[in-house]
Amino acid sequence: MLDETLLDDPERLTEADRRGLLRGAAEAGARVRTAARYAAEAGVGNLKPDGRPRAVLIAGPGAAATHAADLLGTLAGAGSPVTRLAPAGVAPAAGALRWELPGWAGSVDLLLIATPEGTEPGLALLAEQAYRRGCTVVAVAPARSPLSEAVNGSHGLFIPMATAPYDHDEPLAGAAPGVLWALLTPLLALLDRTALLDAPPETLEKVADRLDRIAERCGPAIATYGNPAKTLASELADSLPVVWTEGTSAGPAGRRFAAALAELSGTPAVVAELPEALAAHSALLAGQLAAGADPDDFFRDRVEEAPALHARVVLLRDRPSGGLTAAPGARDLALGHDTPISELEPEEGGELETLAELIAITDFAAVYLALASST
Repeated sequence: MLDETLLDDPERLTEADRRGLLRGAAEAGARVRTAARYAAEAGVGNLKPDGRPRAVLIAGPGAAATHAADLLGTLAGAGSPVTRLAPAGVAPAAGALRWELPGWAGSVDLLLIATPEGTEPGLALLAEQAYRRGCTVVAVAPARSPLSEAVNGSHGLFIPMATAPYDHDEPLAGAAPGVLWALLTPLLALLDRTALLDAPPETLEKVADRLDRIAERCGPAIATYGNPAKTLASELADSLPVVWTEGTSAGPAGRRFAAALAELSGTPAVVAELPEALAAHSALLAGQLAAGADPDDFFRDRVEEAPALHARVVLLRDRPSGGLTAAPGARDLALGHDTPISELEPEEGGELETLAELIAITDFAAVYLALASST
């Protein structure tokens, strides 16, 4: 059950935020600026690549590396394939994970390592393996971590991660807002130098400014009725979020939102891109999860009985391809099955700015849902 009174009580929200999730979301803009500065100090801006890499490989543990790979692959497009190297192991513990380069990886490929810990022996071994194969290696991890020594020893480029003092008060969640931007920003700056995507310093500054504005709109001091993130969290209480995305950049934002809901608040969610989502989830909305599926729900004892789980569509939209939109069809399908729908659409701006806005609002919403559901 969602404690809606907590959402409008900043002091209680702060007390409940033992993992620093709200602080990470609020400080996302500052993380981008710090991470961009660290990348510049590491010499990223002075790099003179010989050309685009044949492929970009990304390795790292958990949701942070997965989302970074998804975002970079979307932004880079078909210029060079961006592939995440999934780890193998018997447990998700740092010492148990192992990564392997594909057999074809060689001197024309780029290996990116992104980790909020830097203590994984498997990543150090991967850096050494890449060095023997002739791959260029770039890593983002906490300063003075074991990985930094391994990367420097392999003649790679190490960029310190922009951390905060509270990052190590509790175990870091892979989907934590601060972690994503601390790892992603240096990689954006690097791939800008290789001409795989457009993320010069002035663009990263605009992203930081946009994140700051969202933090002002969605912060804990802003009441639910004027706060899009708190409103979305309230709407998703006791529901199955069905996340539909439209527009290239909205896709990774929706996938991250679904992952953050699961990891931070324990809320399952399904996600798909329009227009194919309409066919993929049509049966779901017509089944037992539809709001109108249980005609006896009106007579349910709302004190003694747990609420029935019903779907709620969350439509994340950015510029649709070719100006074509399936949004009217999405609304018709949802409302035709008595399924409520929430919509988010960013303000005008560059691709990175609008993507950052969608991620920021949904990050705040996932955090609020986690905090208000755990009391």
